[in-house]
Amino acid sequence: MKRITAPFAALMAALMFLTLSLTFSAQASAASAPAPAFSGVTVDGRPFSSASLKGKAYIVNFFATWCPPCRSEIPDMVKVQRAWESRGFTFVGIAVNEKVPNVKNFMRQNGITYPVMMATPELVRAFNGYIDGGISGIPTTFVIDTSGRLTGVIVGPRSKAEFDQLVKTALSAKPAR
Repeated sequence: MKRITAPFAALMAALMFLTLSLTFSAQASAASAPAPAFSGVTVDGRPFSSASLKGKAYIVNFFATWCPPCRSEIPDMVKVQRAWESRGFTFVGIAVNEKVPNVKNFMRQNGITYPVMMATPELVRAFNGYIDGGISGIPTTFVIDTSGRLTGVIVGPRSKAEFDQLVKTALSAKPAR
């Protein structure tokens, strides 16, 4: 068993505090704002728009295939997608600093079936205003409920249980008319 030194424990505590404070400050700036409108082309070449998600709950996740925290949460996101898609939920992935072939291969390897687009300046701008200081790290996740309201912004990876709770809450909102 490894011994945890005081400096290491202090560093870990500081990192956890920073992650939590970023998460909560990001969520505070987004609470119940109308979700941003966005559009683009998926890595499969299909047009995609937030307008197609009206009345649905969805999570937009900025990620990269080379990002260890992103890679750690993707299997859970795939499971959550499968569990909730029949209820009208989907993830939307936005790949940051990537090349299309790398993203397609990553999607195939991880069983990703939800839409994934490449980050563009327009997509980043659409979401930047909803988080203090803009998107400055990945993964960064935006939760939109069925009424079209942005209900949370999360910086850092999440577990399956956390994603399940976010989806459950997002699906419980009354859909926009």
